[in-house]
Amino acid sequence: MRTLLITGPGGSGRTTVAAATAFAAAREGTRTLLLGAGPEDALGPVLGDADLPGLTVRRVDADAGFRADLAALQERAGGALDLLGASRLVPEETGPLPGAEELAVLRALRDAAASEDACDLLVVDLPAAPRALPLLALPEELRRVLRRLLPPERQAARALRPVLGRLAGVPMPAEWIYETAARLDLQLAAVQALLADRGTAVRLVAEPGPAGADALRTAALGVALRGLRLDAVVANRVLPESEAAGWLAGPVAQQRKTLDEWREEHTVHPVAHLGRDPRGADDLAALAAPVAPAVTGPVRWPVTDRIAEDGVLVWHLPLPGARRDSLDLVRRGDELTVTAGPFRRVVPLPSALRRCTVDGAALREGELRIRFRPDPELWPRTR
Repeated sequence: MRTLLITGPGGSGRTTVAAATAFAAAREGTRTLLLGAGPEDALGPVLGDADLPGLTVRRVDADAGFRADLAALQERAGGALDLLGASRLVPEETGPLPGAEELAVLRALRDAAASEDACDLLVVDLPAAPRALPLLALPEELRRVLRRLLPPERQAARALRPVLGRLAGVPMPAEWIYETAARLDLQLAAVQALLADRGTAVRLVAEPGPAGADALRTAALGVALRGLRLDAVVANRVLPESEAAGWLAGPVAQQRKTLDEWREEHTVHPVAHLGRDPRGADDLAALAAPVAPAVTGPVRWPVTDRIAEDGVLVWHLPLPGARRDSLDLVRRGDELTVTAGPFRRVVPLPSALRRCTVDGAALREGELRIRFRPDPELWPRTR
C-alpha cells in the first residue's frame, strides 16, 4: 500500500487537493482510502455528491477514540481505583483532553495500514502544517520518552519488583503500567514504520505568492528534519495566464515568479483556480490533481568516510531551506539534538559515530554536514 500525507499552510486548500487526489486515483482504478484527519468534517462539503467505485472515505473520530481509551484505562486500573476509593468517570461526561485528537489520528493511520479491507492507496488529509508536523513527530518522540521512563530491560526484573520496592522504600511500578507501555510502544512502532515506509510520501499544498512561499519553506524544512520523503509541491489556485491583464496582471506575475522559484527546488504540480470553491465530482475532476507518486527509496542520511583524506567521518543531513542562524546542534551521549528553525529532533547517532567526537559542522547547498573525528580511546586500532 502507498500512503500520501497531504498538508500545507492554513487556507491553502489542502483538503480540496486531498479529495481531488483521491478522486483522480479512484477514477484510474486504484482502490483508494481517503482519511480525513482534521478537527472538522471538511471533506464532506468538498466531495458533495461524489460517489465513485473504489473510493472509500473515513473521518477520524477523536471523541469516540477518547471514550474508548478512558474506559479501557479505568478497566485496567480498576483495582487501584477501588483501593483509593475513587469514583470512576463515565466516558460520556468528559470531552477529549489535549492531545487526544493527535493520538486518534495516529491510531487511524495504524488501523488503515493494518486493515483487512485492502486498498492500494491511502490519502490522508492532515491538519495545517504547523499542527501536522508535530503530529508526525509524535510516534518517534513518544517511543523515546517511554524508553527513558520505562526501559525495556527493567521489565526483566518482574520477579524482583516486590523485593526492590522494600529495599528502596518506595512502591515499584505495577505490572499493568509495563504492559500498557509495551502495548503503546508496539502501536507507535507500527505508525513509525508506516511513516518510514518506502511507499509513504508527503505532498505539500500552498498557494503561490510571498506568504505561501515562506510557509512552504518552513514546512519543507520540517518534513526534511523528520526524515520524511517530500513527493511534490501542489501549487493551488493558479490563475490562468490568459487573464494577465488589468488588475490581475500583478497577481499572475507574482504567481509566475513564485512558481519559477519553487521549480528550482521541488517537483511542482500547478492546480488551476476554478473561480469558485470546488464542490462535487465535476469540480474535483476539473482540478486534474496529480496522482500518487511511484514507490521510491526512503530518505537517506549517509555517512561518508573521509578519514584517509581529512581524518574525519562526515554525516550528511539534507535540510533544504535551513539557515545558519537558526541551526543548533547538541550532543548528549549517543544522541544528537538537531534544531532547525522552529523544529527540533533528537536522533540516535549511527554506530560508527558513537566512537567519535564532534569536530564541526557546515551548511552547504541545503545540506548539513557534521564532521566527527574518531576518539583514539574508543576507535579500533590498526597495526
